[in-house]
Parts: sequence; structure tokens; C-alpha cells
Amino acid sequence: MSNTENEKIPHEKTIDSTLALKQEGYMFIKNRCDELKTDIFKTHLLGEEVICMTGEEAAKIFYDSNNFERKNTAPKRVQKTLFGENAIQGMDGEAHLHRKHLFMSLTGKLNQEKLSTLMMEKLMNSISVWENSQQIVLFDEAKNKLCQVACEWAGVPLADSEIEDRANDFAAMIDGFGGVGLRYWSGKKARTRAEDWIQGIISNVRLGKLNVQEDTALHAFAFYRDLDGNMLDEKMAAIELINIIRPIVAISTYIAFMIVALHDNPHDRQFLIHSNEEYFEMFVQEVRRFFPFTPFVGARVKKDFNWNNCDFTKETLVLLDVYGINHDSKIWNEPFTFEPERFKNWDGNMFTFIPQGGSDPATGHRCPGEGITTTLMKTTLDFLVNNIKYQFPEQDFSYSLARIPTFPESKVILSNVKGVIL
Repeated sequence: MSNTENEKIPHEKTIDSTLALKQEGYMFIKNRCDELKTDIFKTHLLGEEVICMTGEEAAKIFYDSNNFERKNTAPKRVQKTLFGENAIQGMDGEAHLHRKHLFMSLTGKLNQEKLSTLMMEKLMNSISVWENSQQIVLFDEAKNKLCQVACEWAGVPLADSEIEDRANDFAAMIDGFGGVGLRYWSGKKARTRAEDWIQGIISNVRLGKLNVQEDTALHAFAFYRDLDGNMLDEKMAAIELINIIRPIVAISTYIAFMIVALHDNPHDRQFLIHSNEEYFEMFVQEVRRFFPFTPFVGARVKKDFNWNNCDFTKETLVLLDVYGINHDSKIWNEPFTFEPERFKNWDGNMFTFIPQGGSDPATGHRCPGEGITTTLMKTTLDFLVNNIKYQFPEQDFSYSLARIPTFPESKVILSNVKGVIL
């Protein structure tokens, strides 16, 4: 490609944009794409040249396994907080598909229903406690309930006295990956505690000291065999089991945002009363599109190729703008308006709606747990709309797009909670 063609690709005129990324967070890529009037540009982050891109076509290219791989993509700081070192998120090829099959087998309809039943049971049991509390913090309550539900479903022993501490550790892992200083170190320490805890459980299962049902996630990871027929070492088995429990706990963020959406759009409540399934689905998907969750995802160029007048050189880091695609005006009409009806006739495009990654979850790197996410969101939304009444005391529902990850400032406070007699 000629130098003239190369110049068509905007390149930030800064030595390094790491500080700008920390200051702008979710809007970092979108701000530059809007300013430069492009869907692709080059920059430097932590001293490394990086290609940033957005849009449907960019997503299609990004999730093409012929051009991109995940090996050596996630920074160590992210592995040491969010994913765990050398976990499935950094795998490629047949080894990735083989392990992904295990995750897919654990996240299907039957297990979604099991989790939903457990979640509603725990929420209904909480009513009397909430009624006797002056107020509750929904984010914290959801985090604890989800941790309890995920562990019970997975077959992981968890005493009532442990729930809050374990839930806090999972939450710290999630919060730590985008933080510096105390946030990062808290997440790193939380991961160490969680891995030690789950590794001990895996060991006891393998030694026959702990009996576990064969249809549980704990049993599946404890006895999973890779392509060569070898069991994972106990630490890696623990890391991957955490990678199915931690994302369930992370749904607490979406649950908090759901109530922010109801607070800001009170007219939507009437469509959710008495379990209007179609509107529940639309509402939950719009929460996932509208509110910030994953800012961007990364991959490395597998082999040299050219796309959109840009040379992609082997091992170059590429970031795909998840938040930007979910707020792309070329894809979504009035993308910064909360409008569940936009999903009424949605075509299911796996490259225009990517809150938890793009492409086919069975064959690519899209999160296999989306069905669990939406199911637990709908279950909780049904409970909050149809099973209790509450008030919103004065609080701050705002959230910062500069903070990764982010959540409502007040974590959503509910007061005067009362159960509804149906």
C-alpha cells in the first residue's frame, strides 16, 4: 500500500493517549471517531501503537478468527483481576472451541431456568428483611443474592456467613480491572482469595472429600479434560469456574441500571406490570444497549492484512469500541435515547448489538452467558415491578463514563419497601 493511502488513516497527533483514556473512559474511542470523522484510527497506549475501530463492518472483521487472535491480548493487570491468568478469554483455535463448548453446555436454557427459579426464591425470601429495613442498597443486595444463587447452582458450598465477603471479592475483581492504586490492588487480592477458596473446593472434589452432583458447574470444571485428554490443574479449573460465577455476580450492575431506567422512564412501568414478556425482553435489551458495561474489547492481528485502507500488521493490538457501536447513530436511531421499542423488530444482528461481545458465542468470543444475563435481569425486573413497592429517597443516580467499570453513584437506594399481595 502506498504512503498516500496510508495517510487516509487518521493517527492521533499525541505521543501517548493513556492518560486521555483514563480521563474519557467509555467515550475514548467514540470521541475520536466523531472528531476525526472516521471508523478507524491509530494511537499509542502505554507506549504501544494501537488501532481503534468501531462500526458493524469493523466488528465483523474483528471477530474473524482468520485475522485476529486473543493470545497475549489482555494485559496482565486485567488477567490478575478480571479474567484470571491464561483463562479462556486468551485462547484461540480448537483449544478455545473445546473449552468454550463446556461453557456453552452450562449456560443453556435449562440452567437459565434453574438460575431464574433460585433468584426469584432468594428475592421473595428477602421481602420481610427489606420491609424491616429503613432502606436497602439495591446494587449490594443484588450482588449478594447473585453470588448466593450462582454458588448454589454451581454446586459450590457457601455458608450464609460467607455470602457478603465472597460477593465483595467477586465485585472487587470486576471493579479492579479498570482501576489504579487501591482499586486495582483490592481486585488483585480479591482474586487471590477467590482462587485459593475455589481451588481448595476443586481439590476436595477430586479427592472425594466433597460429593457434588454431576450436573453442576463444579463437577464439570473439576473433571474437564482438554484436547489432549488431560484434566486442568486445580488452579486453572478454579479460574475457569470463577469465570462462570463472577459474570453472574456482575449482573448486579445491570440490575442497578434497570431501576435507574425505570426511575428516569416511569411510563415504561405500565408495560411491565403483570409480566408482559415481550416488553420485558425489549426493556432488558435496551438496558444492555443504553447503559455502559463493557467499554471495548481487544485482540491482536494474527497475520498481515489490509482492510479499509489500513495495514494491519501481525501482533498489533486492536481495540473494538463496544460502547460506541451500541451508541452508533448509523446503527441506532437516537442512540442516546432510552427506547425499548427499538427492539420490537430487531433483526438479531450479532455485530450491531454487542454489550457482551460480538459474533456467534458458540464459535467465537461472544460471551456464552448472555442468556443467563437476560434471564436473571428479567426475573429480577419482574420481582421489582410486580412483587414489591418502594420509594426512591433523594440520591444521585448519575454515573461517570470516565470510570471503567461504572455504576450509579448511589448504587440505587430503595426505601419503604413493601411486599405486594398478588
